[in-house]
Amino acid sequence: MCGIVGCIGNRSVTPIIVESLKRLEYRGYDSAGIATLNGAEIDITKTEGKIADLENILSLTNTACVGIGHTRWATHGIPSSTNAHPHADCSGSFAVVHNGIIENFQALKDELTSKGHIFSSETDTEVLAHLCEDCYNGDLESAVREALLRVEGSYAIAVISDNEPDVIVAARKDSPLIVGLGDGENFLASDIPAIRKYTNKVMYINDGEIVRLTRDNVTVSTLQGVNVERLVTIVDGSVQDAERGGYEHFMLKEIHEQPKALRDTMEDRLCELEGSIDFKELRPFEDEIKNIEGITIIACGTSYHAGILGKYALEDLLRIPVKVEYSSEFRYNNFLSGNRSLAICISQSGETADTLAAMNEAKAQGYLTLAITNVVGSTITRKADEILLTKSGMEIGVAATKTFTAQILTLYMLGIYVARLKKLIDVETSRHIITSMKSVPGLIESLLDNISDIEKASSRICEADCCYFIGRGLSYPIALEGALKMKEISYIKAEGFPAGELKHGPLALITAGTPVIAIVPKGKTYYKTLGNIKEVKARNAFVIAIANASDDEIVKYVDSVIKIPDIDELFSPMLAAVVLQLLAYYAAKDIGAEIDQPRNLAKSVTVE
Repeated sequence: MCGIVGCIGNRSVTPIIVESLKRLEYRGYDSAGIATLNGAEIDITKTEGKIADLENILSLTNTACVGIGHTRWATHGIPSSTNAHPHADCSGSFAVVHNGIIENFQALKDELTSKGHIFSSETDTEVLAHLCEDCYNGDLESAVREALLRVEGSYAIAVISDNEPDVIVAARKDSPLIVGLGDGENFLASDIPAIRKYTNKVMYINDGEIVRLTRDNVTVSTLQGVNVERLVTIVDGSVQDAERGGYEHFMLKEIHEQPKALRDTMEDRLCELEGSIDFKELRPFEDEIKNIEGITIIACGTSYHAGILGKYALEDLLRIPVKVEYSSEFRYNNFLSGNRSLAICISQSGETADTLAAMNEAKAQGYLTLAITNVVGSTITRKADEILLTKSGMEIGVAATKTFTAQILTLYMLGIYVARLKKLIDVETSRHIITSMKSVPGLIESLLDNISDIEKASSRICEADCCYFIGRGLSYPIALEGALKMKEISYIKAEGFPAGELKHGPLALITAGTPVIAIVPKGKTYYKTLGNIKEVKARNAFVIAIANASDDEIVKYVDSVIKIPDIDELFSPMLAAVVLQLLAYYAAKDIGAEIDQPRNLAKSVTVE
């Protein structure tokens, strides 16, 4: 969840590293630091707080051409300047930044302390700096390699040393790391946005690999010393993708980018005339896919909610059992072998530690694995048997928006694709679904042009201490997602429930004036949900309904109505999701919360 950057070149790296760290702020952090190397000595500056606080204490005259930087999210040790990265060894000759967790750090620390090493922080990372010092015998790369062979746990690490002032050595295991190639300079980072301003040429580093950077060269090898040839990838997108583009927040920009993200995700995949979906990337696996007898969807957070929607659609289309599992729980379950089963692993970043671990377990159990992700070249794309990319473009805001609706769309398209392979639906049925699907981006655009009712409703919610979201069927996972969005960016206590479960406990939470957001589109559960709305109104709740534009009856039962365009029931969750994203956004804005970087959260959860 921390952010790593590094640069070696022929110009001052301090402004480059600071700018790159700013572009990783979305990953979440509580402190920041930078280490630069200008010939004879390493200069480390670090502080608790924001990158702006770091800028205030950095030397403006630093002309060093080699440096590494870090944003820390506390795991071992409280947020503080002392525990902030980079960390140095006793002599000050080695500086290290690290993302991950060193599981055997205490044993290593005890061993190093017995040799006379003196530690100054509470972190597991500091062990790495002392290990490099302990292992150094004239070659930095060899020292880092020997140190990491003694480490248990996860890491992305970058090291500089005044013994070799023209080198950065980095390595990874279970935490993301990329290298960017420039002209007379090279970069490393946790994620592409950090360095996209400086280069679009990227090398993805794999687990168990170590990389040596100089100004003019990059070499990759395994921890065992075997050289590795690595292809250079030209990344899509422009520098402007990582800018707000006139919007007050990235989250608002990305909400408004959803129509484009959905059109791009559908592009070249919809065959409306034939009533089919063309996933060219899945063609080599069609025989296996046709024979699957069960599906398990594995995901975390917002992706988990997309998975629940996928379960409804896939079971309806395919008539086979579909389970949805939290990634963090799946690997510890006692489950049957996955023979003739498909594991769909959903991760926006493709680097979610729990989802990667769960996918590895699924593969070991014999599942065919399919990854749905938004990031080309991410770890999950290199480890899954099959890959489906959502084409949402770069998402910076911590609260997922456009990637959520693109994940739903991809799961729906997958359902049609497999159903046609298995000959479970005819051309007319799939044509009808695809026609409705194609209309979704335009309907979202019409929603985004008329948000006054959403803003009014948000002002009512931000006055409350808590709020509740209810829905049935396809609207239930959207209730969960609406509650998640509300609590993660506004910090208002919010919970989502199946509307039919109110009498089984949640009704006890309803008091006079409590906001209840009811997702109630026309469909097979419409009248049942109306009954549940009457239950909360009988307890004097303030009910905000999300209902179809043609629904003239709903106003009789609620206090406020937000209308969404009429559409096939299967796609109403995507429109309701946009409403709930905006509802959370404007509530957070009214409160004054830090929308793009909510406290304690990170965009990519890269440690378990």
